Amino acid sequence: MSGAVDLSALKQPPAAPGGAPAASGNHSVTEADFETKVIRRSMQVPVVVALYSQRSPGSVELIRTLERLNADDRGGWDLAAIEAEPNMNIVQALRVQGIPTVIAVAGGQPLADFEGAQPEAQVRQWLDAVMDATAGKLEGDPNGAEPEVDDPRFTAAEDALAEGDITGAEAAYEAILAEEPANEEAKAALRQLRFLTRAQQIDPAVVATADADPANLEAAFDAADVELLEQRPEAAFERIIAVIKRTAGDDRTTARTRLLELFELFDQAEPFVVAARRKLATALY
Repeated sequence: MSGAVDLSALKQPPAAPGGAPAASGNHSVTEADFETKVIRRSMQVPVVVALYSQRSPGSVELIRTLERLNADDRGGWDLAAIEAEPNMNIVQALRVQGIPTVIAVAGGQPLADFEGAQPEAQVRQWLDAVMDATAGKLEGDPNGAEPEVDDPRFTAAEDALAEGDITGAEAAYEAILAEEPANEEAKAALRQLRFLTRAQQIDPAVVATADADPANLEAAFDAADVELLEQRPEAAFERIIAVIKRTAGDDRTTARTRLLELFELFDQAEPFVVAARRKLATALY
């Protein structure tokens, strides 16, 4: 799979936290912590991503098999158990066709995968092949550097988010920023959470309202939030750029400020952000 899937789309996703998985809390991963627990962690040890569904007994049993094998291997690789239904952005980004699907990620890239429930002996053979392929090539290998220790402050925030406690997660990130005002990771996480808190309270019908009444500034902003929550950033950006083109004075300044806030929810190198910034410049000048 290496090179066939771009995991960068899953960095700091503006998506709601998923539900509780069948696997133990130590192994559960959602869209909110995928970057930390899978992409970053895979720079140190292989991460086995297992996508499953509560409605599939075979996939739940596969998770239990992987947990047993992970315990046997004592930290040689990490298990990331992801419930498919609440985490569809991950499913789509990994191009998953069926559940269960298991994907090995190493060095931030997918390495190998298999689909469907498998006997334990066959899973063991697959894992051994993954370990052989990555031996000595990652920072956490015996021949490499010691793995980075997780910051317990971020762990607490991620745990709160995984449990659906957005208020608690927000408080945890605010506490980090009180100690380290320049901490970019905490700033980014807080922006995501505040956007979620705002956007999840908006009635999706506002999109039709904004389309019918282009002069309604608040409706345009709310509609853009809905589009962003639906993973349609280009549409959200285009909507606010259109407002900027037809307004002036304070209204234009307000729209520009809102658009820049939305840009900050993404990696600034994302092509759709770069394209929108160019359109903004054209609209302003």
